[in-house]
Amino acid sequence: MANSTSISDFSEHIDKEITSGIDDKTVKLSKIVEILNLEIVHKSSDFEEIELESAEVNRPGLQLTGYLEKFPHKRLQLIGSVEYTYLTSLDSRMQYERFRGILSYKIPAVIFTYDKEINQDIEDLCDYYDVTLLRSPLKSTRLISKLSDELEYQLAKTSNVHGELLEVFGVGVLIMGKSSVGKSETALDLVNRGHRLIADDMVDIISVNNRLSGTSPENIRHYMEIRGLGIINVRRLYGSGSVKTTTGIDLVIELEQWKEDYEYDRLGLDDHFIEILGVKVPHLVVPVRAGRNLALIVEVAAMNQREKNLGYNAAKVMTDNIFRQAAGREPDDLSNPSQVDEDEQL
Repeated sequence: MANSTSISDFSEHIDKEITSGIDDKTVKLSKIVEILNLEIVHKSSDFEEIELESAEVNRPGLQLTGYLEKFPHKRLQLIGSVEYTYLTSLDSRMQYERFRGILSYKIPAVIFTYDKEINQDIEDLCDYYDVTLLRSPLKSTRLISKLSDELEYQLAKTSNVHGELLEVFGVGVLIMGKSSVGKSETALDLVNRGHRLIADDMVDIISVNNRLSGTSPENIRHYMEIRGLGIINVRRLYGSGSVKTTTGIDLVIELEQWKEDYEYDRLGLDDHFIEILGVKVPHLVVPVRAGRNLALIVEVAAMNQREKNLGYNAAKVMTDNIFRQAAGREPDDLSNPSQVDEDEQL
């Protein structure tokens, strides 16, 4: 049975941290034009103020036939090869009327692909309705892909949390917990073991296509603060292979001081999750006390999560085998070390 937890009872403030920053975002049209190097054929008077709020791009084929019901006019309007061929098949008067119908809505911009020639009537209409007219040499499918990817990124939900983000055996691990619980020391130990640091203390999180990734604020990237030691530059001390700019967030490990009266999970049969920016991520609570090798525990947790992602859950296999043996049946071979290939053991 899968449970969805909200980090833990003692850290409600972290929930507020994670969910802060989830606001409706917009991105300036001028920024997208600059990033994708689009040619400006006609610039509207409010070009610098136009904000895009949707990552979707509309190809107004149906609208060019005159049907304007439920026209998604807040999206960028892209005239590709098909739309252009249809438009130019019309006589000049009909072209003018159909295009005027589209421009009569307050649309952010019209983009022609394939570097298609734009007749003067269309330019005049864009001038009259004060609509930005753009052009790109790219094919329609290629431009839509680039536009959608960039808009998804620019409009993505973002937040920031206190914690450590590392890549451990290819698994993005976000280590969280109260101040002084040992997050930075654990992260440093993991770096010393050959894993890669993405962020120390402050982690910027972004959600794109229901997938979380994290990075470090640029001004503190590659730096770590270790109490009693001060600030260190991980890249300078351990080399460029010890750091990485960004990684996905595949597992959240919360460190907390050991509570003697608390019953911690000893089997791992139930999967627990934390929700960050609307995305559920596997979540573990690891109690901290003297003598526990936290870096080793994080390493094993990362490897175990990778196995779970591949469909293997050691706890479930073990308990299933107990029931199998009780019923007089053979255990699952996957749980028997003698069945593991020697190459895999190496």
